[in-house]
Amino acid sequence: MEVPFRAALLAWLAADPALSGALNAIVEEAPARTALPWLALAASAGADWSVKDRTGRELRLALELQCRGDRPESAASLVAAIESRVAAMPRAQAGFDLITTQFLRSRAEQRAGNTRAILIEYRFRLMAV
Repeated sequence: MEVPFRAALLAWLAADPALSGALNAIVEEAPARTALPWLALAASAGADWSVKDRTGRELRLALELQCRGDRPESAASLVAAIESRVAAMPRAQAGFDLITTQFLRSRAEQRAGNTRAILIEYRFRLMAV
C-alpha cells in the first residue's frame, strides 16, 4: 500500500497545473540533474494501522522542496500551494482509501549558493479496499 500511495500522491501533485508549472520536477527521490525548484519525497515510514477486517497503514512522509531564495518568505506561496494540494487529495484511490491526512511539521533551512530546503511532513492513514 505504501508504494502505490507514494505514486498516487506524486501524480496528484504533478496533475496540478500551478505546481507543475512552477516546479521543474515532482519526483520520488531528489533528482540528480534538475534545475531548481523541485519537489521530492525525502523520507517515508510506515506502520500497521489495520482493523479486524481490513488492512491499514499509517504512513509518515516528508516532502522536500528545493528552491532559490535568500529570504524565508521567498517560497511561501509555493509551500502554501503544496499544502493545499496535499489536503485536497481525493479519499478514494485505486486499491485503498485515504482516511486521514494530517500535517505534522515543517522546517526550512538556508543552504549554500542561495538555495533553500523546505521539508514538509505529513501523516496519512490508509485502508485497503
